[in-house]
Amino acid sequence: MYESDTSSPRDTAVVIGGGMTGMLAARALALFADVVVIERDELPAGPEPRKGLPQARHAHLLWAGGVAALEALIPCIGDRLVEEGAWRAGIMTDLVSKAPSGPWFHRFATPTVNLVCSRDLLDATVRWAVLRDECITLRRRAEVVGLAGTASRITGVRIHTGGSDETIPARIVVDASGRSSRATVWLEGLGIPPVPERTVDAGVVYASRMFKAPGSAADRFPIVNVQADPSRAPGQGGIILPVEGGRWLVTLSGTRGGEPTSEPESFAGFAKGLRDPIIGDLIERAEPLTDPVMSRSTANTRRYFEKAAQWPEGFVAVGDAVAAYNPVYGHGLTAAAQGAVALGNTILKYGLHREGLSRRLQKAVARPVGNAWNLAVGQDALYPGATEKGPTAADRFGAALVDRAVDAGARSPQAQRHLLEVMSMQKPPTRLFSPGMLFRMAVGKKRPHLDGPPLTAAERSMTAPAS
Repeated sequence: MYESDTSSPRDTAVVIGGGMTGMLAARALALFADVVVIERDELPAGPEPRKGLPQARHAHLLWAGGVAALEALIPCIGDRLVEEGAWRAGIMTDLVSKAPSGPWFHRFATPTVNLVCSRDLLDATVRWAVLRDECITLRRRAEVVGLAGTASRITGVRIHTGGSDETIPARIVVDASGRSSRATVWLEGLGIPPVPERTVDAGVVYASRMFKAPGSAADRFPIVNVQADPSRAPGQGGIILPVEGGRWLVTLSGTRGGEPTSEPESFAGFAKGLRDPIIGDLIERAEPLTDPVMSRSTANTRRYFEKAAQWPEGFVAVGDAVAAYNPVYGHGLTAAAQGAVALGNTILKYGLHREGLSRRLQKAVARPVGNAWNLAVGQDALYPGATEKGPTAADRFGAALVDRAVDAGARSPQAQRHLLEVMSMQKPPTRLFSPGMLFRMAVGKKRPHLDGPPLTAAERSMTAPAS
């Protein structure tokens, strides 16, 4: 990733939260300080469900931009994940996807590769790799109850463990506690004015179920994705994500008025009622391994810490503590990994003791957050009731631009490569304004739209109704 000078006495850094974001932040900080990770729950030893992470039961993708960031933080972690059962999916080789605006994307060879596995396996493998570092200490079953310091400088955290309280001094405190972050409350308690916030809630409900993949599909089957159309409500979609152990993790989603249910007998029927019945047809051939599990906490929420009028030294928020997204776009993990890389690179450039470092860190973290936010909100803001005042002009412009880019990408591999660079967070959304992309959106040579899902003959045979 990068090298740092470890000859001088080392500072202490505290990371609040032992989830994926916290582990990656700890990894970045360990090059400059001894790190104490504070986690209120007990973490599992292996790839098992973790308390406080209900979203782990639903489909996750680590986009190519996140894969690159993860490898920068933990070299060879991708190989380790593959050894444990993950697989590298070529996008668009291993993806059968129906665009929000309607057409199916063509499949073709591309260097863009995503890592695919269950969230439990991803978290456990990263946690194992990070905690091998002797500079990182994990404090389990400890809850942060407040920040130590003043409005101008944070000097540590106050924690509660069992029946005792203590203060852990730190040169820098990183809040990676996720959607439930109490950073705004703590900062306001020190006299720091509230920061601007925005919520865009499309009212999406998720239902996920694990299946045993049928027949040869246990060895290799593409990701199958029917995306929701934000131009009409309710928006409904679904995805089949082949994960380790010869299983399919199937997640269905619907906005207000079109939500899936937890009833097992309704699961396949909902999938068949999507804009294409392909997911329902496939899972009718598969053996259910679990009942459906539900999630309703899917709002996009952003805290603009980087715009705060006043910001203390020694504190930075990262990951979902800054912005949490509708999981359907799969950008949360990638934004968190890129934010951890930005954290380390900024400290490397300025040093832990540079005045104004915390504001620089918050602005650096905001860049990948902003990219993921724009991609999510540009679609979700169009749904009725998603915002108090409806979509802004910028929301409508962004959604229209993405629709044009998607239409071009569905008919032009060159345009699709540009679109993939943005969707996989390898390039910022401004990539869609490049001359080559604008040309292909306007007058570029295009293939006709596909009539149906681009499955191979072997894949298609699995969509036949069960006898």
